[in-house]
Amino acid sequence: MRSRTSIIHTATLVGGLGCALAAQAQENVVIVYDGSGSMWGQIDGTSKVEIAREVLADLVTGWDDGAHLGLVAYGHRTEGDCTDIETMIAPGPVDRDSFIATVNAINPVGKTPITASVRHAADLLSYRDAPATVVLISDGVETCNADPCALAAQLEQDGVAFTAHVVGFDLDDAANASLACIADNTGGMFVPASNAAELTDALAQVQEAMVQPPEPEPEPEPETPAAPPVTLTAPAQVVNGAVFDIAWSETLDALDFLTIVPMGADRGTVGNHIRAREATEGQLTAPGTPGLYELRYVPEDSRETLASVQIEVIQAEVALTAPAQVTTGATFDIAWSNTINPLDFLTVVPMGSDAGTVGNHIRARDASEGQLTAPGTPGLYELRYVLEEGRRTVASVQIEVSETEVTLTAPAQVTTGATFDIGWSNTINPLDFLTIVPMGSDAGTVGNHIRARDASDGQLTAPGTPGLYELRYVLEEGRNTQASVQIEVVAAEVTVTAPAQVTTGAVFDIGWSDTINPLDFLTIVPMGADAGTVGNHIRAREASEGRLTAPGAPGFYELRYVQEEGRNTLASARIEVVEAEIGISGPGTVRAATAVDVTWSSSVNDVDFVTIVPMGADEGAVGAHIRTRGNTEGRLTAPEDAGMYELRYVLEEGRRTLASAPLEVVGADAPLDSGAGLSVPETAAPGEVVTVSWTLENDGSDRRVALARKDQPDFSWISVQPVGEGASAQITVPDEAGVYEVRFLDISGGALLGRAVINVQ
Repeated sequence: MRSRTSIIHTATLVGGLGCALAAQAQENVVIVYDGSGSMWGQIDGTSKVEIAREVLADLVTGWDDGAHLGLVAYGHRTEGDCTDIETMIAPGPVDRDSFIATVNAINPVGKTPITASVRHAADLLSYRDAPATVVLISDGVETCNADPCALAAQLEQDGVAFTAHVVGFDLDDAANASLACIADNTGGMFVPASNAAELTDALAQVQEAMVQPPEPEPEPEPETPAAPPVTLTAPAQVVNGAVFDIAWSETLDALDFLTIVPMGADRGTVGNHIRAREATEGQLTAPGTPGLYELRYVPEDSRETLASVQIEVIQAEVALTAPAQVTTGATFDIAWSNTINPLDFLTVVPMGSDAGTVGNHIRARDASEGQLTAPGTPGLYELRYVLEEGRRTVASVQIEVSETEVTLTAPAQVTTGATFDIGWSNTINPLDFLTIVPMGSDAGTVGNHIRARDASDGQLTAPGTPGLYELRYVLEEGRNTQASVQIEVVAAEVTVTAPAQVTTGAVFDIGWSDTINPLDFLTIVPMGADAGTVGNHIRAREASEGRLTAPGAPGFYELRYVQEEGRNTLASARIEVVEAEIGISGPGTVRAATAVDVTWSSSVNDVDFVTIVPMGADEGAVGAHIRTRGNTEGRLTAPEDAGMYELRYVLEEGRRTLASAPLEVVGADAPLDSGAGLSVPETAAPGEVVTVSWTLENDGSDRRVALARKDQPDFSWISVQPVGEGASAQITVPDEAGVYEVRFLDISGGALLGRAVINVQ
């Protein structure tokens, strides 16, 4: 994980950049901010967008009140849009809180229109009429078919004093090379940064490059005292593009600079340079063109040369080795005798290409060997060693790129959507791929495909549409087709079987004659549904039979065999889904929070459920419930609140109610009567004799009046007496206080005809 220390260090230097820019308050500055999707990539565990936010926050915190600053962002609103460029903040005095909030709100999502963004910033600064500086921080290269190098040269030519500084943030060598020209063509500085530490150094160097002398106030010029003597030391001879050591006897001002310029260059000319700071030694990069040059010590205030020493820049000598012949798209070994500068690069380009042309390439770094990928088109090419400084070629060797021979094997005929075996004689590059495309498709067309890797056989899935196709071996380099073979894709034939009629929500058996691809599926959809419609379904896998659940709504449907490839229907059978007939019953009235015994006529699906919901509740409402599981009876618990409810049988498929019955829930102590007309006092004292009565006439059967604890089973009691000819009886309540119940029992019929609670207290 990235340490907090490195982030604070970066922010400190950016604060210095703000102060440096304050020195040129008369010149507006616009930062071009990369809002492309790649900014979500991470460096040492921290996303690049987070790092950029912290850096820009500290930049604006240290910004001078008199200096104008603007902000342009790109790629932050839509994906794939090369016109997604926006002026977030027009150049002007800085509102620090607003600037920071604006940066933090940018959400990277899109492409990288660098050329159009730099032009947008230049126009915003009125670069044709006033000095203008653009600072581009990007983690990607131009992705919108434009040439940032050509634009930079045009802006330099047309502007009063246009400068662009570029920080290449976490880029590879090729990307750094493609951005460096923006700075080169406008007299700005390009600095690559591949991690947090290098980003810190990059910002420090950009700070150094952007410092400009303030306009002096008109006043009489004082006499200039004689400049203190400074002496320089440097090698008498260096090779072009190389980094070399220099030293000076003392530093007069930290902003003075050391620069190498052509011998006799005009006063104030600045070439490759470093600031003197508090040091007396440093390093410079030699120019790319051989000749006589001067190392100069130049004060920042007067731009007069205080000391100089001659340096001869001579042509670098590098020897290259590479195979005389390579095959298109293949990776091949190269070597070079020595590295002049780690940023130099090795590239393969067409024979006779213009100086500075860059093809497939690698940076020299501190190595002496590496690998390149051959171009995809046969012909004569050159391997070149190119200096980063000036993009000069210092060595080259010819390479012939010849056509590669690959042979393919595949069946002459396959069925739509089926997986089939293919083979190829040899792999040129592991990133090459095998693909099946319509006969005569344009070069570079990609259909179903696999990478060649280091194999020589594999499998592809045939397209879903019958016709003539080609199996192609395609080079990743240049997307050139190296070999092809014709394949006819014919329609697959499958039959399906299913019952002509099923009930809503029921599980039913289906069958199919054969499986084309294990990922194909069987689905039930409304009759005439669009191709590709998917309802309840199962994958075909390696089976030929299975089960589906019928939809919850009655109607005509189709069972379809559908290919995963192209979602084509290969076979279908009509199924009528009819309403299931279900009956449900319960006790009618129950006390709150007591058991409710429910019965239903049949179970459609094991996962259907029986539930208690308020009367008139929305379709699909679920209260206390049980799954049917294939049973026809079960027990639920009544709600705690009294009121009118419904017992419902609900299909799991579609949550449709197939049957319902009313259920009244009364208070926990309310009397319940099923014909006895029982009347009981609500309270009694311990041991008291109370009178209970009823209205049901005696028919001679075995009926009894019982006293029981409220929680005792219905046909258990503390005391009981038969019902005689009268319509009342005396009952002695227990001596122990509590809640009891008087029950009128029909022993002959096994029924409880009435019950009432009596509180003994």
